[in-house]
Amino acid sequence: MAADLTHDLDLHGERAARRGNPSFVWRAGQDRRLAMILQWAKPNAAGKLGQVLVDGCGVGSYVKTLQSSAEQVYGIDIEPEHLSRAVANAPQAHLQIAAGEHLPYPDNFFDLVLSHEVLEHVQDDHLAAAEMARVLKPGGRAVIFVPNRLYPFETHGHYWRGVYHFGNTPLINYLPDPLRNQLAPHVRIYTAGGLRNLFIGQPVRVVHHTQIFPGYDNIVYRRPVLGKWLRRITYALEHSPLTVLGLSHLLVVEKA
Repeated sequence: MAADLTHDLDLHGERAARRGNPSFVWRAGQDRRLAMILQWAKPNAAGKLGQVLVDGCGVGSYVKTLQSSAEQVYGIDIEPEHLSRAVANAPQAHLQIAAGEHLPYPDNFFDLVLSHEVLEHVQDDHLAAAEMARVLKPGGRAVIFVPNRLYPFETHGHYWRGVYHFGNTPLINYLPDPLRNQLAPHVRIYTAGGLRNLFIGQPVRVVHHTQIFPGYDNIVYRRPVLGKWLRRITYALEHSPLTVLGLSHLLVVEKA
């Protein structure tokens, strides 16, 4: 993103707005996404996932959970505070500070790259996508989650008159780009085509692309009956054309 935008966000002290917050607590929503990751990853002859990179690992929740399924798990994050917690959560993993646009690994190194709600926050999402393709082994896969432009709420909050307001804001992402980007300049949002376009020219093919609805963990905790009905209804919609309204894209690409 533009340097003046980053400077402006720094003045507001909104690091969470600029880069998002990782999942600090593992709940049903994370379990559900983990099942999707394991479904689309390719195990080796030994039934393991091989070398795995969690690109933007936050506090290490997915790093820790994937260790039982992989031969080795690596993780990078740009936030030192988050990475120190990741080291405590997954001390046997290979973790270091790095940006997704400059992965500190050789070509053709990983069997699986997980990018979980990260691309929308990086400085250059095209370069970050190219780096994922570069470090994948031939036949390796990247599993990518990013926010969906057609979801009725902007979950990263918004700015109004220079003040950041945290929370879910309805319909912002349905506005034309000039208006949307004034209210939410701190985070990208992706159409299906826009996400796939990040990989044009890269040696990968699309294996799977869909949209998924939220885990509703907070709603289930506060209002269990409502939360369970939301899960039942919207998870059923994932098997219909209305899945395009889901919270996040799930894109799986495989290196040629």
